Amino acid sequence: MTKSLTPLLRVVTCGSVDDGKSTLIGRLLVETDSVPLDEVERARTYRRAGSIIPVGEVDYSLLTDGLEAEREQGITIDVAYRHLLLPSGRRVVLADGPGHEQYTRNMAVAASDADVALLLVDATKGVRDQTMRHLTVCALMGVGTVVAVVNKLDAKNFSEQVFNDLSTQLTDAANRLGISSLMLIPVSALLGDNVITESSNTPWYQGPTVLGALQQWEPGKSLATAPLRLPVQTILRADDWRGYGGTLVSGTLNIGDSFEVSQSGKQAKISELYVNGKPATIANPGDAVAFKPDVEVDISRGDVLCSPTEQLQPADRFSADLVWIGEEPLAHGRSYLLISGPTAVNATVTTIRHKLDVNTGHEDAARILNLNEIGRVALATERPIPLDLYSEVRDTGGFLLVDRVTKHTVGAGMVHHVLRRSFNVVPHEFEIDKTARGRLKAQTPKVIWLTGLPGSGKSTLANEVERRLYAAGIHTYLLDGDNVRTGLNKDLGFTATDRAENVRRVGEVAKLMADAGLVVMVSLVSPFRSDRDAVKELFPAGEFIEVFVDTPVEICAQRDPKGLYAKAQAGNLPNMTGMGQNYEVPLHADLVIDGTADLAQSAAEVISKIIN
Repeated sequence: MTKSLTPLLRVVTCGSVDDGKSTLIGRLLVETDSVPLDEVERARTYRRAGSIIPVGEVDYSLLTDGLEAEREQGITIDVAYRHLLLPSGRRVVLADGPGHEQYTRNMAVAASDADVALLLVDATKGVRDQTMRHLTVCALMGVGTVVAVVNKLDAKNFSEQVFNDLSTQLTDAANRLGISSLMLIPVSALLGDNVITESSNTPWYQGPTVLGALQQWEPGKSLATAPLRLPVQTILRADDWRGYGGTLVSGTLNIGDSFEVSQSGKQAKISELYVNGKPATIANPGDAVAFKPDVEVDISRGDVLCSPTEQLQPADRFSADLVWIGEEPLAHGRSYLLISGPTAVNATVTTIRHKLDVNTGHEDAARILNLNEIGRVALATERPIPLDLYSEVRDTGGFLLVDRVTKHTVGAGMVHHVLRRSFNVVPHEFEIDKTARGRLKAQTPKVIWLTGLPGSGKSTLANEVERRLYAAGIHTYLLDGDNVRTGLNKDLGFTATDRAENVRRVGEVAKLMADAGLVVMVSLVSPFRSDRDAVKELFPAGEFIEVFVDTPVEICAQRDPKGLYAKAQAGNLPNMTGMGQNYEVPLHADLVIDGTADLAQSAAEVISKIIN
């Protein structure tokens, strides 16, 4: 390695709880004069419960444990960011990632834009599950260099054998994960051995100190030589001037350069360029840019600009690695919001290909992913979007999955490859469409989606509505939950994941039937709001009518037409909606029906939504 003049280095520290991350960072900050003196003084006088460091000496861990909850528990929960100025003049942003398994999501955020990972390993406890999980996350997140710091070696009398044994485990794991650059350093963060200066306690070690490793680090692939990628974040207008703004994530941009809008394939040239609000002739990765094309071209927020010679073809099917950070398990078949930069689109996890065992690297078969688990999934988006391979460009190859109801981030994904079916499956447009089929039947196609608890009266109401429509000459079809499960969905159970897939399939069938010009009645518990909302978005406005049959659970249990409530009360039906599994009431149903009201009156209310 040669000394670099790179101005900024992003570092994430990771590892299991109490491996010494905060102490290592604190010592680096203090001994490079990168922390205010009043903070150092507070670290000399303040002590949390259980601390063994005498008052008067610096408790380095306090310099990064910024939250009161962290100080009370003695662990890092949030990601604490600190700036470090190295003697060489290089600026370092240190992100102290939390070690507890519960907060893996926070560590993943810190690793997402890191150049180097400092992976702490407690020499007294060895390589633990969370050590391997963090190493795996670093590999998936594309952290190019991992510096494995074997800490607390003083407790093992600075044993070379202990260090070598741990080094072998870590090297094997790094090779398996495809980490090309791994450094191993024996350290005592508490005493300072091999942190800033070389230690006389490790004469058998000839490598750099932790500080030396940071000073010597050189970037691998430069983003400036990567393909041009500029996600458009905003449309800029001033008087008769119209331009576009965004952050250049890779490549360089010069006045006169040709570019292509990846979604449309339209091309133009840069006629005016501004960096950080000032006129410029060139923009580099990381620059906030504004530009004006030489000709009028349709560009919208979320579009990605690329070079005409290094195109980014939009796709709607992707294979991706996913770190699941949601409290509820990942349900394949359920619709989530996929966000990548300024792009937001509905997406469905169609398949969980495998779950990764972080300790062995074995790919285990799985139907769900739970909190902090990592897996390979197949994704389908509702429309083609431009995503790179994560290994090529992080910013346009990474994405988040967001729960459409709670708006909580539930997954962090990295595109592994684009599935061929994205380009091989092309919908064919036929002359006879839904409007023509409906006109032939003298009716307007609609989907009436009846949802409610088991026993609420959905099927009875659907039957009565269809009977009346049939008598009036309306062409209909009724999709009933139990009936569908005897054929099309006979392979599905009643877990949240299977229910999501059940609703998705029924929604797609209802869409086909509406395309045939029919009025489709659907009687389905469909307990989860996000699943129903995803189906609703399959249809144009006014074609999908959500009807909530509102019947108290006590009345449903009294009716119990299929004996389901009796089975649930006996403990034989754990996934019974309303008993062992929640039912999410619609927030904006098109019609609410009292499930205890007169059947004829309720049917008339539903029909009024169909024939108007």
